[in-house]
Amino acid sequence: MDWREVSGNWILVPVDPIAIIHFLGGAFVGAAPHLAYRWLLESLADQGYIIVATPFINTFDHRAIAQETLISLEQGLTYLRKRGVIQGYFPIYGLGHSMGCKLHLLINSLYSVERAGNVLMAFNNYSARRSIPLLEQVSQVIDFTPPLFANAMKVEFTPTPDETLAIARDRYPVRRNLLIKFRKDDIDQTRPLSDVLVPLFPQLTTVQILPGTHTTPLVQDISWQAGESFSPLDAVGQFVKQAVTGDLNQLRDEILRWLDPLGVA
Repeated sequence: MDWREVSGNWILVPVDPIAIIHFLGGAFVGAAPHLAYRWLLESLADQGYIIVATPFINTFDHRAIAQETLISLEQGLTYLRKRGVIQGYFPIYGLGHSMGCKLHLLINSLYSVERAGNVLMAFNNYSARRSIPLLEQVSQVIDFTPPLFANAMKVEFTPTPDETLAIARDRYPVRRNLLIKFRKDDIDQTRPLSDVLVPLFPQLTTVQILPGTHTTPLVQDISWQAGESFSPLDAVGQFVKQAVTGDLNQLRDEILRWLDPLGVA
């Protein structure tokens, strides 16, 4: 399998695909999702899932980003259909990390799309000032800046964090959801998201707390080839590999179990 750039997406097509995963990453690493999340995405592709990873550049207008990524996805799907990769109904799952979760919420709430389900990892919905430290630093000296500059610093994402949750509460239609929170994640906001989605779809929304940090989905596997005789250095290498990739392996396994709970893939 090789990544191919198509209509603003990075696409990975396995042999005999069973479904599509539309992936959106975090605010900055989302600009190169096929590289930043390579191990996780390729592991999912190994199990038969077509990966459509859509890059984006973060701006304050998250509604516009959601629309642009949806357009890119639809162009990618057209490419796959024209080449006979997918025919007829093909389930599409959303997979998001951090800001990517917010974009999936907006895509599904604001536009008429069909999703078999969404996996939302380490949901982040902070305000602009909380997300961008420079704004907070500048705001501390706003009283000493010209009014025009001060007004320029009074910025917020569109929609705002509260508006985003309200939109999801009123319009989000995807019934099957997996929300993943990592134990050592200080910027995770899965709790307020679960407060919205669980009442909407109590039987089909699952919240999982897994070991790891906010950056666990970004971890890359470490290749360690032991020598002919297993040395102390090999033991250290295997220990480091297990420590680094153990949380990532558990994340992958949890996503795969949720995608295919009967294990028939």
